[in-house]
Amino acid sequence: MAGASGMGVALTEGQAAKLLDYLDLLQKWNKAYNLTAVRDRSAMLTQHLLDSLAIVPHLPSGDLLDVGSGGGLPGIPLAILQPERSITLVDTVGKKVAFLKQAAITLGLKNLNAVSDRIESWALPANHAAGFALITARAYATLATLVGQTRHLLAENGGWYAMKGVFPDAELAELPSDVAVKAVFPLQVPDLGAERHLVVLAPTVPNHEHIK
Repeated sequence: MAGASGMGVALTEGQAAKLLDYLDLLQKWNKAYNLTAVRDRSAMLTQHLLDSLAIVPHLPSGDLLDVGSGGGLPGIPLAILQPERSITLVDTVGKKVAFLKQAAITLGLKNLNAVSDRIESWALPANHAAGFALITARAYATLATLVGQTRHLLAENGGWYAMKGVFPDAELAELPSDVAVKAVFPLQVPDLGAERHLVVLAPTVPNHEHIK
């Protein structure tokens, strides 16, 4: 996990070991559950773990919702690094959520919760009635679709943190007029050899007014 320090992410020995334990679980379950198309361990390390860790320096504090979590990226790596942060993972595929729940138990991630549901119809749970401060998405739909499907889950003064490949000019142009682009951070992932960006969005009007 030496590549993490080059991205400004400091790992303890325990965190590095737990990240590799997660990688072991992902590889094991992937054989039966098809959690990711990436099968090679070294490729998983770069394309999944380091890629997920690259956004850490850009995330403010607050409870986090990760949509379309799949095999748990970036949610599980974030939960390992930030045990003080409550993280909820939502995916429509039951077998993927079964993996996420088992991973949380095996890795001892008490700050992680996994839910099987359609994100656009999922209602806020009682312990997050005010919404989530951060909504993350990786390898998900377009930015406009992400905003439309999850706006009812965003807390006041919250924001979306969407992981993208090349700079998403076309997607940014399709955003609703009441959503602002707060920042687009180029992500330098060691040995990835591909462009990566983190797009930060936020409503320009109080969220409760939009979703009345």
